[in-house]
Amino acid sequence: MKRWTSEFMEKVRSSRIETSKKLVSYITQAKTPPKVFASISGVAGYKPSPTEVYTEDNPAQDFDFLSKLVIDWEAAAKLPENVKTRQFTVRSGVVLAGDGGMIQQLYPSYFFGGGGKIGSGTQWLPWIHVQDLAGIFHHGIITDSVHGVLNGVSPQAVTNKEFSDALAKSMSRPALMPGFVNEATIKVMFGSERAKIILEGQCVSPERTLNTGYVYRYPDISEACKAAVANFAIKRNA
Repeated sequence: MKRWTSEFMEKVRSSRIETSKKLVSYITQAKTPPKVFASISGVAGYKPSPTEVYTEDNPAQDFDFLSKLVIDWEAAAKLPENVKTRQFTVRSGVVLAGDGGMIQQLYPSYFFGGGGKIGSGTQWLPWIHVQDLAGIFHHGIITDSVHGVLNGVSPQAVTNKEFSDALAKSMSRPALMPGFVNEATIKVMFGSERAKIILEGQCVSPERTLNTGYVYRYPDISEACKAAVANFAIKRNA
């Protein structure tokens, strides 16, 4: 939830790019390279739109810090053509888990009845349960036909309001404060780049992921929120 300063964004960029370059270097120089190399990036490479539906066939576009990060991150993780290691990249959406991330950040406000949509609430929120994100990686590693980009998102597209309603319901709490944080406040709190993630979104379809045969464990936002909240509560009370 911290504000994205220039220094913080540089650390984010360096951690992704430099780590990927090192992995590629190790694989390229290995006497016996691995059979498969799985990497990750994000759906931020797809430009926010209220109407566009993005599949894996859509290339990442360069329009802001995060989209440029996705492009450079994927480029840094790309193996040379002479390396025969099979490769795939998962473009992840917002991960719902019980031990961190969005659920951990939002839990307190929702617990005390202060949850609700942010901004207009109509912006898309590409999401995935952590078990499905791990499941896609496992599926890709053991399935020889998997290669290229896989969208690591749920097949159920939801808006910020739909997610907020599902999260509130999973906690048996009302979403009493819809839209109480306006766009200007969010930009001041988190910085313009961080605010874009909150206020804008993309409708992303996991078309190729589904076509490879992956079966989602949590394709429904209500069930995903219930599972994440239940796991968070267990860890919180442990």
